[in-house]
Order: sequence, then C-alpha cells, then structure tokens
Amino acid sequence: MSTLPPIARLSLVDSAIEVLKHNITSGVWPLGQRLPREADLAEQLGIGRNSVREAVRTLAYAGILDVRQGDGTFVRRTVDPTDTMRRIDRAALRDHLELQCTLEAECARLAAQRRTDQDLVALKAALAHRGERDPRQDLEAFVARDHAFHVAIAVATHNQALEALYRYFSSTIQGTVATLLAEFESAEVPEPDLAAHQRVLDAIEQRDAPGAGQAALALLQSQVDWLQARSPGTP
Repeated sequence: MSTLPPIARLSLVDSAIEVLKHNITSGVWPLGQRLPREADLAEQLGIGRNSVREAVRTLAYAGILDVRQGDGTFVRRTVDPTDTMRRIDRAALRDHLELQCTLEAECARLAAQRRTDQDLVALKAALAHRGERDPRQDLEAFVARDHAFHVAIAVATHNQALEALYRYFSSTIQGTVATLLAEFESAEVPEPDLAAHQRVLDAIEQRDAPGAGQAALALLQSQVDWLQARSPGTP
C-alpha cells in the first residue's frame, strides 16, 4: 500500500502572506490603504523583518500590493488574480462554456468594430486553415486550428487585456474541447460547422458588431443547451 507524502508546513513567509492577504480580502486594509510600516508588521506578526519584506515582495509581484519607495506600501487590488484563475480552472464544464460564450461574443463584437485590413487577411487565412471538421483526421490538430481562428479574432479586438484573458482561458480548456467534440459526435449534438464560423467572419468583415456577437454566441449555444439537458437540476 502506497503512502502519501507529508503535507509541508507553511514557512514564516508563507504564513505572513496568508495573514496579509486575509487583511486585504476581508477589508481590514481596503483598496488604496497604506500598510503599517515594515517594523510594525514584523512586531505584530512575531516574525523577522526579512520575512515580512519577502512576503510584501511576493504580494507586490502578484499585483496585490504597490511598493512606493519613500512613501510606503499600498493595497493595489483586493482580489488575488492567481486565486481567481485557480477557481476558474476548477469550475464546472458548463460554467467554462458559459464564460467562453461571453468572451467569444465580446471578442467578435470588438473585432467587428476595430479590425484592420491586415486583421481581416489573418482571419480569412486562419478560417481557411481551420476548414471543416473531418472525423477521419486527427481531432487534436483540428482543435488547435479552430483555436487559432478564435485567437485571431481576439487579436483583432486590439484590446490587450481581453486578448490576454481569452488566450489564458481558451488554452486551459483545449483538452476539454476535444473531449466534448468526441462526445458530441457520439451523442449527435450539433457541432458548429465551417458555415457557422464563416458567419462570424462575415459580420466582422462587414463591421456588424451586433451580428458578430450573435454569430459567435451561436457557436457554443448548442453545447451549453446539451449540458443543461444532461443536468436539468443545475440552476
């Protein structure tokens, strides 16, 4: 019988990070609040100043704290982006698809408003390379080509934050997409075909923002409806 490795105890730095994060997320130190001086934090936590300094440095690197030389350390944001991404990764499949619907629709809408002629060339090339799904061909390769087309739409938004969020989120569910496609084929669930993707591209080319958003949303609606039907008790 195999044994599990022992759980590592938190170091002083890790413990300090948890306390500081708790004070931030619970509102003890609200957004923009200046933290107590390093010496005061060390005294309150009962640890050395080096440990406090390292904890603050870690939270500053995560974007939670803002260290201003000669002025102090301030709360930059009250939510840990790393924790948020972990919660997204652990979310249910339907939650993932619903969030992806939102991202796809917004990317298509903005791309229709902001795309350049160069973006349009890239989009047409990506969609041509994606092609139609052929069950005889490698599924993983097709998912990668499909992903490249949708990333090209995100690039055409010319919104770096939205593009980065889309790239992160879509990359975490590529394996799930392949599994879903296999299930859809066996369950005869309608799969977004090349024509459905072409409607998104056409709306982007015509600078039809509402139409692009609706066409992008329609790509995933059948999957969301299918998952809802499998779990009718889920709100």
